[in-house]
Amino acid sequence: MDFQLTEEQKLVRDMARDFARNELLPRARKHDAEGKIDPEVFAMLSELGLWGLTIGEEYGGAGMGNLELSLVLEEINAACASTGVTVSVHNSLLGAPIKRFGTPEQMQKWLPGLATGATIGCYCLTEPNAGSDAAAIVTSAKRSGDGWKLDGTKVWVTNGGIAKLAIVYARTNPDVSKAKGISAFLVPLDTPGVKIGKTEKKTGIRGSSTTEIIFDGVELPADALLGEENKGFMIAMDTLDGGRIGIASQAIGIGRACLDASIRYAKEREQFGRPIGEFQAIQWKLADMSTRLDAARLLVHRAALIRDAGERVSEAAAKAKLFASQACNYAADECLQIHGGAGYTDDFEVERLFRDARITEIYEGATDIQRIVIARSLMA
Repeated sequence: MDFQLTEEQKLVRDMARDFARNELLPRARKHDAEGKIDPEVFAMLSELGLWGLTIGEEYGGAGMGNLELSLVLEEINAACASTGVTVSVHNSLLGAPIKRFGTPEQMQKWLPGLATGATIGCYCLTEPNAGSDAAAIVTSAKRSGDGWKLDGTKVWVTNGGIAKLAIVYARTNPDVSKAKGISAFLVPLDTPGVKIGKTEKKTGIRGSSTTEIIFDGVELPADALLGEENKGFMIAMDTLDGGRIGIASQAIGIGRACLDASIRYAKEREQFGRPIGEFQAIQWKLADMSTRLDAARLLVHRAALIRDAGERVSEAAAKAKLFASQACNYAADECLQIHGGAGYTDDFEVERLFRDARITEIYEGATDIQRIVIARSLMA
């Protein structure tokens, strides 16, 4: 096994690192306070090609893989997790399923705009009564002439307030078991009948847009269907495999920022006549944080490579998401502890990192769901 990155991968990582440190980090506090991302950031993401990192060059993308996306997401999230999740969802939850399941016509229609960031994407699966039990959705798509009529409400939609295109999962056959009667649709959000509902006020990742989206009698053409009719749940689960690699990468980025902040503070803060970093209790915290994050990174990169190879990745992605999100929250907790009372104020970035870290164990499948996915794979 080769643990070395290629020269191209190093260049992509370093480009993302420079962008994150020079442009995102100075804006991260503002994004958090104002609840939105600076529009200039969207333009810079476009200039750097980060909206279409995994979209083919024939559609204007960079034509790279999930490993390169993981490297980029770690760097972005180490600076600003709000920007990180925005980029992750756009790439892994919308661009990826169109690339994997779309017709040539759908790819030609949508991927060029997604690649440049002219069209931002979002993923509409979760409903008020269908979270971890994703197959329990009640949003419906019924035949209407040659097309479909879409009705229902989706919640916790990342990018909902800024997106122009959504992948929406709806029940197309109510007479079969839950997972077997669901289809996926590509829905432009300027279609009549689409309404952006409540904007969520979140504990962390406050700069990212998280909204409710309501579909009230939305008329869709026949070619809005992505993949086969009643096969949408499979698309949703395959897409979440990639999304979990993205959020695991986010977790490593946030965790790494916690470790870096802890090291800086341990060198600067003095108690009992010497820097607290000289005390073994602090050193052990730093050692454990670093070890867990390194182990998480190996799991994430392995999952990314498996997906890039076209192999089944559900178990590997779940392990990466499970371990990385826990390592992230461990690092955030220890970082706050090392900072003491000062860390519980917004004078230090740890307060924001601590809030941002918590979501990594919840979205794209909660920690408990990752354990179920892993266990089912083992028992199979």
